[in-house]
Amino acid sequence: MTIATPPAQQLIDGRLVAASDGTTYPILDPATGQEIGRAPNGTAADVEAAVAAARRAFDETAWSTDVELRVRCLRQLHQALLDHADTFRDLTTAEVGMPGFMMGAAGFDVPVEGLSWVTHLLESYEFESDLGVAKPMGIRSRRTVRREAVGVVAAITPWNVPTQINLAKVGPALAAGCTVVLKPAPDTPWVAAELGRLVAEHTDIPAGVFNVVTPLSNEVAAALSTDPRVDMVSFTGSTQVGRAIMAAAAPTLKKVFLELGGKSAAIALDDADVSAVAAATAFTACIHAGQGCAITTRLVVPRAKYDEAVQVAAATMESIGAKDPADPGAICGPVISAVQRDRVEAYLRLAEQEGGTFATGGHVIDQPGFWVEPTVIAGLDNSSRLAQEEIFGPVLVVIPHDGDDDAVRIANDSAYGLSGSVDSGDVERATAVAARIRTGTVAVNGGVWFSPDAPFGGYKQSGIGREMGVAGFEEYLEIKTVAFPA
Repeated sequence: MTIATPPAQQLIDGRLVAASDGTTYPILDPATGQEIGRAPNGTAADVEAAVAAARRAFDETAWSTDVELRVRCLRQLHQALLDHADTFRDLTTAEVGMPGFMMGAAGFDVPVEGLSWVTHLLESYEFESDLGVAKPMGIRSRRTVRREAVGVVAAITPWNVPTQINLAKVGPALAAGCTVVLKPAPDTPWVAAELGRLVAEHTDIPAGVFNVVTPLSNEVAAALSTDPRVDMVSFTGSTQVGRAIMAAAAPTLKKVFLELGGKSAAIALDDADVSAVAAATAFTACIHAGQGCAITTRLVVPRAKYDEAVQVAAATMESIGAKDPADPGAICGPVISAVQRDRVEAYLRLAEQEGGTFATGGHVIDQPGFWVEPTVIAGLDNSSRLAQEEIFGPVLVVIPHDGDDDAVRIANDSAYGLSGSVDSGDVERATAVAARIRTGTVAVNGGVWFSPDAPFGGYKQSGIGREMGVAGFEEYLEIKTVAFPA
């Protein structure tokens, strides 16, 4: 694929720049394994400069207090994204390996809509509320509660759905009045760099308010979690890395937002159309090669209908297959890298060791790029590692249940609590089961929760805080109570 996007550059203090030492690293197309561009290998000096610029912009400009300026600039960025939509979509397919059909949802359209949504919220948001007059400790006082920007935000984002996650952090943070240093995953630096270019060339966002750095080294990036000038770290990624970021941020007691892993269960109750649920769940597990934290990767079905569910799920995955993400019919593309392919393959071999069988799939695909067969695993219970650990590949484990209580037990028997679904012929029954599932989002009978106005996040080891919706905006605000004599 020919990439029309300009070469990736960092954005530091309003300038598009290479790494300070001139070094770069390759950007690979996951579908072919071939180099399609190079990214600046940001240095410790680059990260230092970006943090200093963000700190200065927060402390010395009107960004945090001028709502009108923020509204105007965010509208400019929204328009720039719309104007460059086609090239942004093409770049995402090439760099991320994301099938084109996803651009109408999480790949591009929904996050861009989310930027517009949070801008509208900013226009009407009440940053100050009146608690009225009271006599605390006998002193008559009028109290107000103000919400103010947290300060400098380090946004650290993953490779799986980069534009969605970049904008889900950057949009609300900027709207709240924060300044931002965005550090994307080294597998997908280009879409983040392109966002920085649009900010630099198509908006009036002041220098230093938004910065993008693209270091390859985790050690260089780690400074964002420890630097005392950073007031908040907003991270999406694995639970393991989330723990490390939380620990690194602890000495400075900076605010930490974490959106982490998931092992979500799709429950079919005994009065559900199990074949339909199995087909839908298998389809979902194939989307973007299963590389989504909220994807339902455990299919929990009535024991009496277990074989039927396995057969339907397998047939569905076989009909989908793994295709070039540039193919208009592609649902399941490649995984992001050789490292991720090898990780998924290790889980497939573990499934055999644990006594599981492959109803379909079970192997990597021997062709250029990083490919894994869509896979349905039968014969394992919920205690298996395949049912407990996040694989991040097109792999679905089918687990039998023995009634509603058992289905709830299985769904909640997980370190994670990000998402899930419940299907039943009786919506009240499904709703009652959904109320017992310890997750941040639940779909009942096919309902869709993913939307800019709906908070997203998890229970337990799936994270801390919420992204999107009013709750996601308010993650980037501090609360100040002010009292006056009355």
